[in-house]
Amino acid sequence: MTNSSTSSTTGSTTGDTASAKVPDSDRKGSLSAFKGLFPFLRPYRRQFLMAGVALVMAAASTLAIPYAFKQMIDLGFGASAGATSIRNVNATFLALFGVATVLALATAARFYIVSWLGERVTADIRSAVYRHVVNQSPEFFETTQTGEVLSRITTDTTLIQAVVGTSISMALRNMLLFLGGLVMLFVTSVKLSSIILGLLVLVVVPIVLFGRRVRKLSRDSQDRIADASAMAGEILNAMPTVQAFTHEKIESTRFGASVEGAFQTAMKRIRSRAMLTMFAIVMVFGTIVFVLWLGAHAVLAGTMTGGDLGQFILYASIVAGSIGALSEVMGEAQRAAGATERLLELLSAKSTIQEPAQPLALPARAANGAALALSDVTFTYPSRPDSPALSRLSLNILPGETVAVVGPSGAGKTTLFQLFLRFYDPQSGSITLDGVDIRRLELHTLRDAIGIVPQDTVIFSADAMENIRYGRAGASDAEVIAAAKLAAAHEFIERLPQGYKSFLGERGVRLSGGQRQRIAIARALLKNPPLLLLDEATSALDAESERLVQSALEAAMVGRTTVIIAHRLATVQRADRILVMEDGRIVETGTHASLVALGGIYANLAALQFHHVHVVH
Repeated sequence: MTNSSTSSTTGSTTGDTASAKVPDSDRKGSLSAFKGLFPFLRPYRRQFLMAGVALVMAAASTLAIPYAFKQMIDLGFGASAGATSIRNVNATFLALFGVATVLALATAARFYIVSWLGERVTADIRSAVYRHVVNQSPEFFETTQTGEVLSRITTDTTLIQAVVGTSISMALRNMLLFLGGLVMLFVTSVKLSSIILGLLVLVVVPIVLFGRRVRKLSRDSQDRIADASAMAGEILNAMPTVQAFTHEKIESTRFGASVEGAFQTAMKRIRSRAMLTMFAIVMVFGTIVFVLWLGAHAVLAGTMTGGDLGQFILYASIVAGSIGALSEVMGEAQRAAGATERLLELLSAKSTIQEPAQPLALPARAANGAALALSDVTFTYPSRPDSPALSRLSLNILPGETVAVVGPSGAGKTTLFQLFLRFYDPQSGSITLDGVDIRRLELHTLRDAIGIVPQDTVIFSADAMENIRYGRAGASDAEVIAAAKLAAAHEFIERLPQGYKSFLGERGVRLSGGQRQRIAIARALLKNPPLLLLDEATSALDAESERLVQSALEAAMVGRTTVIIAHRLATVQRADRILVMEDGRIVETGTHASLVALGGIYANLAALQFHHVHVVH
């Protein structure tokens, strides 16, 4: 009904529901966000250990290569020509081939294991985030754009996959090469190594400080991409409206501006990354060239051998390469840290609707439906704290009773349904189902006992059979068809190209409004709940379909409690009781005849509608 949609719109517009909204990032200047990934990494300790062994073997093989070259130079080329020199060269090259073989095997094993870890951990994170999001209350979705959530589940997890599947391994590998190479540099020449180490410290400090700016820009870039994604999702889901109002150019321009903003933010990040990389390479290799220049003079002076200098050059290259790779990995890690923060924000969002610590069970189902009662209920939407949707409302609905709720838009009718389903909790008062406070029930227990046909019918991208089976996942094909017949949907489904196996299109675009409504009714009937909620269930039907569905609904109401919301009073005249709401209160109660005789709000509504119908005919 309108009051619900109004409140929902207000909630999404104001966005002041702090308890449900994804909190803002604290944008820390470190990589501490990765600590939140430990629960996802912990189950795969054995795989990480195997990757670590392969990593150490690969690093050790790499570090052995310069020593082999030293032996080749000093024992092969440095010795007098002859059989001994040839044997030394042959042995050195044979050893090099053996080292290369170990390096190849270890590198392949490391690549396979860490790639598997990246895919596995990313899949776990995506599942965990999605599972957490779908359990959030409607309040969460009033204040969080769906496109932003999708961006975090897809784009952000891809960045984390790169870190887990590549960057962590590369970082550890290059850290081992850096440390191992540094040790071997000191073994080769303490003097030259001390000089190079001191200069590298002066170089690394500004690199780390500048890297913090890159990380902040990375987070900003991801935010802009999420904004563009959210805008695109919203517009694509409303294309008929956009085209009906000829807003194609306006929306294209608006999206283009958003994409351009994301591009400009990304270019800031790219420029900063480029400057960081350039600075790191120039300074690191400049330091190494300077030290090697000193080493060349030492060889000429006879204080170093040619093999020592060759070994020093190779180890220096390994150290320099590892530093360059670490700076590159650091840039990727900083970008992924922002993505990790965004995902952890989603995982830390707490639903305002909490499961009870010790849930109760519903009593055995009665043959004639469920009893429903409201006691002194007051409810205010979080987005409109000064405007109560319901005020001190009390109501008793007996098992098997059919109760219709009517009233002007904004009276609080659909709010009742949202409270029955516990999408929200009232600020005061209580709601009971078969005598049990619904806050003491598990959400699945409560909602399994309720079937609803909403005003805005949702059709999934699946065939007709699966769309109806959504009401009860384990239902057989025969049960689905029986529910469709009861909802007067069987005939039009049979006329579809593949019958019940016909794909209905995204959001049911291949169906008329009335057909979508009957699919939703069949879905609710298949569920077979003791409590049935009908929110304008026949609003989108033509006269013939309404007659068919009304007859089906009357049969479906037998043996269950039914609450009907309707603007069209012709659909509620045969209700056991009609409640008239205004400003969140029940102002009139009775049958159609008694309320017309009362001459109040209902009588005025009836006079307007039936007079209009009379004039039209």
